Amino acid sequence: MNVRIESGWKALLEQEFERPYFLTLTERIRHEYGGIHPIYPPGRLIFRALDLCPPDQVRVVILGQDPYHEPGQAEGLAFSVPDGIRVPPSLRNILQEVQQDMGKASQIRGGHLLPWVRQGVLLLNATLTVRGGMAGSHQGLGWETFTDRIIEIINRQRRHVVFMLWGSYARRKAAMINPSEHLILEAPHPSPLSAHRGFFGCRHFSKANQYLVKNGMLPIEW
Repeated sequence: MNVRIESGWKALLEQEFERPYFLTLTERIRHEYGGIHPIYPPGRLIFRALDLCPPDQVRVVILGQDPYHEPGQAEGLAFSVPDGIRVPPSLRNILQEVQQDMGKASQIRGGHLLPWVRQGVLLLNATLTVRGGMAGSHQGLGWETFTDRIIEIINRQRRHVVFMLWGSYARRKAAMINPSEHLILEAPHPSPLSAHRGFFGCRHFSKANQYLVKNGMLPIEW
């Protein structure tokens, strides 16, 4: 699987890696990657969101549910797809809201969100792996406990982080976040099924930038 994880996160999560649930999770995931089903993303990209956004650089957290489950889509970053892959509907709606909110087109060309990540946007899925063609297939294996721990670490160790929680699943995580230390932005999920019920018009991107600037940080170039 060739799994790797950034050194700052590795130090913060070291004890988590030794907990019984994570050892069981690791065994199950290794079995899945060695089985008959394709598993996404590739093993080396499981912790990519953490690798590319060290803990001391996190300014915004966008929480997804689980990776894309079709070939070539999942790249270890919530909502993002590699260059050359067709933009999925939810991401298309996200970029549409950026344009409506900011009054100009997003800097993102295609669906690869690395420019956001490089500015301190952690694109974290609650579940970090999935079987090909089977959405949600790795939910309940233990990933949620692990990614909840990441949210808890950010909540405790960082200040003035913007959390964008879209959809009922992500919005449940608000209970883990201190609203006096961070900005919590909630909206319906950007999928075509729910975007018109309040995601469009939520203006999360300008609200995030206003909060960051108010607290002495540079805005995100969305």
